[in-house]
Formats: sequence, C-alpha cells, structure tokens
Amino acid sequence: MLLGTPAGQGFQVLDSFSRVVRLGEGLYETGRLSAEAMERAIASLSICAERARRWAVDSGAGPLRLRAIATEACRQAENGAEFIALARARTGLPLEIINTREEAELAMESCASLIAKAERRALLFDIGGGSTEVAWVRVNCNGAAPELIGYLSLPVGVVTLSERCTHACYTEEGFAAVVESVAAMLRPFEAVHRISQEIRQGGVLMVGTSGTVTTLAGVSLKLERYRRGLVDGFFMNRGAVEAALAEAKALGREGLSRHPCIGADRVDFVLPGCAIFAAIHELWQIPDLVVADRGLREGMLMRLMRNVRPERRGYGLA
Repeated sequence: MLLGTPAGQGFQVLDSFSRVVRLGEGLYETGRLSAEAMERAIASLSICAERARRWAVDSGAGPLRLRAIATEACRQAENGAEFIALARARTGLPLEIINTREEAELAMESCASLIAKAERRALLFDIGGGSTEVAWVRVNCNGAAPELIGYLSLPVGVVTLSERCTHACYTEEGFAAVVESVAAMLRPFEAVHRISQEIRQGGVLMVGTSGTVTTLAGVSLKLERYRRGLVDGFFMNRGAVEAALAEAKALGREGLSRHPCIGADRVDFVLPGCAIFAAIHELWQIPDLVVADRGLREGMLMRLMRNVRPERRGYGLA
C-alpha cells in the first residue's frame, strides 16, 4: 500500500505498508491459489483497508482516490476471480485484476523520470513474484512522455521460479540452465523489435525495477542497511552488475539470509530473481543499468493524481 498527496511534479508519501504474503505459493504445482495464501493476502489487505478508512475519515484533507490491483498470480490461477470476490467482500477494497499491458504501462509511468535519462530508447523490466514484464520504450527529446513500443510478459517470477528451481540456482550449472530457459522466452521479443541492433547504435538505457535489482544495488553499494535514497536512481555499469551477481551467487543461502539488504523472509527469491535478471542482462548488452526502487504502486499514484485539480489536492492510495 502507498498513500500520497501531490507535490511538485510527483507526490509526497504519507503512509505505506508492505508485507510478503506469497499469494502465488503452490500455484505452479496446482494451478490454484491455496487457502492459506489467500488468507495471508486478505489479512494484509485488511490492514491496508483499515489504514485507508482512517485516512479518509481523520485527515480532513479532501477526497481519497483509491485503486487496488492484482496481477499475475490472479491472472494465472483457476480461482483468481474467486479470490478477488472474496477479498472485495472481506476488505471492501475495489480489487481488480489488470492485464499485462497495463502492468507494463504502470511500471513505465512510475519510472518515467529515470527513463528520460536515456537518449533514444529504454529497456524497462520489472521482475515480480509471478511474472516478469519487459517494456521497450521510445524516449522523446521534446519533453513528451515516453512511448511504449512493445511489451512482453513472461509467466515466470521470483515466487514461481523459487518453487521450481531454487536449489538448482545454488549451483553454477543449475543457475546457467535457469538463465538459458528464461533467455529462450525472451528471444522472440528480440526477433520482433531487434533491440540488439538498436543497442549497437547507442543511446539505449536499461531500467530495472524489482526487489532483485534493488538488492543487487545494495550489494554493490556495500550497504549495512537498505537505504532507498541511495538505491533509487543508482547507475550500474556492466562490470558492477556482473560483480554484484557473482557476489550474490557466492554468498549462498546462509550468506544471503544474513545480508542486511535481504533477510530470511526474502532469501529464497534472490537467486531465482538474479537468474531472470542475468538472462535479460546477457541477451541485451546495454552499457548502463539504472536501478528503480519504485513500481506499480507509484505508477498508480501518478495516474490517480494526474487529474487532481490544484485547488483540491486530495489524496491517492495505491
């Protein structure tokens, strides 16, 4: 959950909440969301709903514009719509499942200021729990918003891969095999858009938004605790990326669980996420990566606030 109010060209964050619920746990094997995972998600959504009601009643600062979305786990699951109906009934949140294009667009919108640092094109990726979104973006030098040329949604994310091949990722051969399987899913997108050819012409920037790339940035920066202000917008060249990937793999499960930028609740997701990122990094030889600690929530807030009239500031909740 993220709640903010308009400020300048962006927004000021007033409240936020985040919890790992593993909604897609077991989805790869059963094709369904488990009762336990749904209960964990609804418990967290109930906290979000209560905070939203408190802000709407107590703030006295105008209307609360609210949007709540679900993504790949609910798109894939046989009982995804059933979960949405249950969550809406129990929390009162207007939860909805968005399609893959809108998911890519929201990620692009949240990263617009970073994408603008590119000269001609940007390749944006968002490694989620159940899917990975890749967006090929045209950057306009006249100040206009970036344009989505093409997008791809891969049905693999850190949760689904962690269930399928976490242990494989801890060996060099297993990690390489996972990287190759993801790269095979990316190659048709490359064949259509000829991104490698554009990279050779120059002016292309890679933008990564996900826990995977923010973790690698924390590793690269040698942070003793995670600091968003240092990570968001951090530039990494290919050498720094490869060094961070090598360090993450060398740490192993125990070392990763003790790392101050990771922790025990996320450790199983790190190397599967690194394998997805490594496939993107190896296929598209872009010189620089800019790390974004932002994503769908920020994109939703920007959309909610776009049409807010200056005389009625209001609040946005995503």
